This record gives sequence, structure tokens and C-alpha cells, in this order.
Amino acid sequence: MKILYLSQYFPPEMGAPSARVFELSRRWVEKGHEVTVLTGFPHHPTGVIPSQYRQHFFKREKIDGIKVIRTYVYPTANKGFIKRIANYLSFMFSSLLLGATNIHEIDVIIATSPQFFVAIAGFIISKMKNRPLVLEIRDLWPESIVQLGQLKNRTIITILEFIEIYLYRKAHTIVVVAESTVPILKNKGIDPSKIRVVKNGVDLELFDPARTNSSLKRSLSLDQKFVVSYIGTLGLSHALDKVLQSASILQNNSDIHFLLIGEGAEKDHLKKLTKSLNLTNVTFLDQINKQLLPDYYGISDIVLVTLRKLPLFQCVIPSKIFEIMAMGKPVLLTVDGEAREMVINQAGAGIFVEPENFQEMALTITDLCKNRSSLTDYGSNGLNFVRTNYDRLTIADNYLAYLRQIIE
Repeated sequence: MKILYLSQYFPPEMGAPSARVFELSRRWVEKGHEVTVLTGFPHHPTGVIPSQYRQHFFKREKIDGIKVIRTYVYPTANKGFIKRIANYLSFMFSSLLLGATNIHEIDVIIATSPQFFVAIAGFIISKMKNRPLVLEIRDLWPESIVQLGQLKNRTIITILEFIEIYLYRKAHTIVVVAESTVPILKNKGIDPSKIRVVKNGVDLELFDPARTNSSLKRSLSLDQKFVVSYIGTLGLSHALDKVLQSASILQNNSDIHFLLIGEGAEKDHLKKLTKSLNLTNVTFLDQINKQLLPDYYGISDIVLVTLRKLPLFQCVIPSKIFEIMAMGKPVLLTVDGEAREMVINQAGAGIFVEPENFQEMALTITDLCKNRSSLTDYGSNGLNFVRTNYDRLTIADNYLAYLRQIIE
């Protein structure tokens, strides 16, 4: 089988989209299939293209057996709505003009969001090549940017919603990453028989709780601290200002320290807020290589998974949840809906706190710090749950079976 996977994000970029595309593609190559990833030049979320990729408009690579075609993208940091739209459009056009013309024999096309314009490019390529389109929906556009307040023009919203429904109807198959997305699409008039749920999972070889780095905690001067970590995008969606307000409440508890690792649109604002609140119990670290993530999970006592209190986020399962559970660490979750049902009710892998309720978060962290015996149980529960249900190799094999059905 010859698979074309269209994604704006791919390693060495970090984040859920690039990890999913890479790990699924690598598994399919291992199973004897030919996978081509059509992607942009890495720059997310800082807007800086690594030196080895600069001065290129088009580049071919081979990574772990995956054929990678990179096309031009207007690089910009993950902030500023207009610049981000320009970034998205640049990849859409370059993937069509430079990418599609350099791809020949394929059996099926997968176009993955975010972002919205990748789906448009995928649809056009599917028509050019006369091959079935699998539309992979990770975030609902334009609903997500509307609820975040980034788009308010009613005319533009109506146009984008029309394109959204058109693409759903024209796709051969729609793959979603959460069960709760299915009824939303059904309510939009989409035939449920064409929808498949393929959730995210985790690389259990990389995220191994036996992996430890005893010197790391010491190097960060956190040896005697109860470490509360947030690892990921520091973005508009994540309500991290509320985490800092919790840190402010706990400022006098010398045992507890907050560790925020990553990049994103809100990082500068969060650093300024930390300074204005005179917080000495918060440390920021820059984005780290994925291969080092297990070390930082390993020094954490609890790990935060936070999102704002919006209806949209009741239908998402942040992919970092699987990594945290695979590392045997308890989750402090401020995401309601399907994520809460899975992590708290099914897995018993942590504690739920109402989204954006920083007082409740502070109280919960204090209780966990005082009663650390429960942390082992939460961690063990999560590890067993994810090993049983969310090994990415198994998920990749199930996805591959769907692709075979489509081609047949």
C-alpha cells in the first residue's frame, strides 16, 4: 500500500500532530508499506527554521524509512492571528504547487488537522490523483478558533463553516481522535458510517517508567521539592495564568515547586505575570527534545493537564495524558468531558479539578503533597490502563486495517 500523509507538522517539530504522524508512519513502514509525508519546514512553535533547512523551498528526506517531502512555509511564531493564517495558507499553496506535482503513485491520502487548510489541500490532491481522501480531524475548525475568541467576523465564520461541511461530505472517511467528536459531526449532517475513531496513543518503548535521571532534579535545584510539572504548549487554550495563581497561593509552602516546560504564544505573558506576582516557586524551561521528555516526567511528582473552561474542550483528549500515564505519574486534570471520563473514571490515574479553578487546584496540590501514598496508586493505575489500551503500535495496526478497507 502507498500512503500519502499530509501534515504541516512533522519532526523535528514537537507536539501531538507531529508525533502522531511520525509514529503511525514509522509503524506502517515497518509493516512493509510505502509512506510519503508531505509537510513543511520545521519552525513550530518558535517561528525559527533550523539552520539545516534554511534557504530551501523544497527538500526530500528519508527518516526511519518514511519518505518526507518538505515544501515552503512562511515561518512565524505561534502567536498573532494574521501571521498564523499566512503561515497556514503558505503551506497549503506550496503543498499543492511543489508537493503534489512531485508525488506520483499513491493509493490513499490522509490529510490531518490542525490546521484547516491542510484539509483543503488534501481534498484538492485527492481530486488531482483520483484517490480516496481520509480526513483526520484533531481539532474542529472553525469552532475552535471561534470559541477561543480569535475569530469574530460572522461572514468569515459562515464561509469557513460551509467549507468545513463540504470537506466532511466529500471525504471518503473521517478519522477522529475522540469518541465525543462523533455526535458533533452527526449533528452537522455527516453520515456516521464514514466516521472512524482512532485515538492517540503512546510509544511505550520511549515512555518507560523505569527510566530515571537522578542528576536532573539536582541540577535544577529541586532535590527536596514536590514538583508540579506542566510540559507542552504554553498557549491561549491552556489557562496557565490560573496555574500561576495557584502557585501564588502556595508561595509560602517551601516544599512545592512548579515547573513549566515549553514554548507558545503565552510564554512571554506568563513570565511577566510570574514576575509581577513575585513568584519564587516557579521555573520556566525552554522546549526540550522529545527523547528527553521521559526524564522530565520522571522528576515530577504530579503532572498538570490544563485547558480553559470552554464547551469545545469537553470533546478532546490531550495526547500528553497518554505519555504521563505511561510514565506512571499521576495526572492533575482540569479538562472536563471525555478526558475526565477516561483518566479519572476509567483509569483511576489522577484527580480532576474544575477548569480554571485555581483555588481548588492549590488545595488539591497541597493535599497530594501531604498524602503522597496515593500518588503511587494513581501512577500504577494509569500505567496499567495505557499499556492495555493505548499502545501506539496496536493503534497504528488498527488504523492500517481501515486504510486497507478503503482501498479494497
